[in-house]
Amino acid sequence: MPDTIQTVMVNVSVPYPVHTGGGLLDQAGAVIAKALDSRRCAVVTDSNVGPLYAQRVCRSLEGAGFTPLLYTFPAGEQSKNLNTYGKILEFFAENKITRSDFAIALGGGVTGDMAGFAAATYQRGIDYIQIPTTLLAASDSSVGGKTAVDLEAGKNLAGAFHQPRMVLCDTDTFNTLPEEVFADGVAETLKHGLIADAAFFRFLMDADICRNIGVVVRRNVEIKAAVVGEDERERGRRKLLNFGHTLGHAIEKCSGYAVTHGHAVAIGMVLASRAAERLGFSPDGTLDAVLAACRRFHLPVECSYSAAELYEAATGDKKRSGGAIDVVVLEEIGKAKTIRMDMDGLRHFTECAL
Repeated sequence: MPDTIQTVMVNVSVPYPVHTGGGLLDQAGAVIAKALDSRRCAVVTDSNVGPLYAQRVCRSLEGAGFTPLLYTFPAGEQSKNLNTYGKILEFFAENKITRSDFAIALGGGVTGDMAGFAAATYQRGIDYIQIPTTLLAASDSSVGGKTAVDLEAGKNLAGAFHQPRMVLCDTDTFNTLPEEVFADGVAETLKHGLIADAAFFRFLMDADICRNIGVVVRRNVEIKAAVVGEDERERGRRKLLNFGHTLGHAIEKCSGYAVTHGHAVAIGMVLASRAAERLGFSPDGTLDAVLAACRRFHLPVECSYSAAELYEAATGDKKRSGGAIDVVVLEEIGKAKTIRMDMDGLRHFTECAL
């Protein structure tokens, strides 16, 4: 690989590398060929990413001796459902994908979740590789093995933990992202600094992210990999990665997924910080720091839904366990903790957030 490519290992039950850098799409076939023996794969992408990058990836795969089979589904969160998931499985079966073959998720978070969940369940599990093309997917969803689809009742309610064999992130693909899509990834990037690395958060507040994209993506991956390596199945520390997500997912659901994930998480972090300050979980000034960060990157900070609407949507969150849920708050910038709440506590927290 070129010298500009950097690698971070994710040390879970079966460790895997995350390769990041410019020009990786053209190296994909050669890199994958060193890790996998099979030469048949299904490349799953969406109608936005496919026209931009699918043929380029397939040419790289063919050049390394692979036979890629391309499946494209309509782009958007509205496609992240059981119907699309079923069609991907049928494509695998019709093309006689076997347990020794593998899938590739080429695209953003929706594609990674969909292709990963299909790989996790097809013939009880086949290998897959993540090739994220958005900052959001590269910095967060492509690493850690969470795969899922949405149900009418809520986001990511049907899914499985299924770690990829590797992640290949070509940071040049971010150049084609609309501003609001890039901002989705910035929200998760800010989250990583807020929960785990105050110095990284300060860097983000001063630096030009686009000019330092390699540094930003690598640090995101390092933070995510460290947390996942310690808690692969989200029984402890990994829950901290959900900062802003309980109310963020509620906002997504209330909007019919018109509010994108990163934008919803930004609002969710603001709401969680406001409630945590008011309830004494976070020190004074926490909310101001989160607001300043979101505003610097033109992320939304206002919620148009009532506490009752948010609470109702949040009660269906997959992080709920019986009659309780773990809500993430900041102890300080760069350090987070979970607060176990019953449903009355969540209702009160939501009311304090607005």
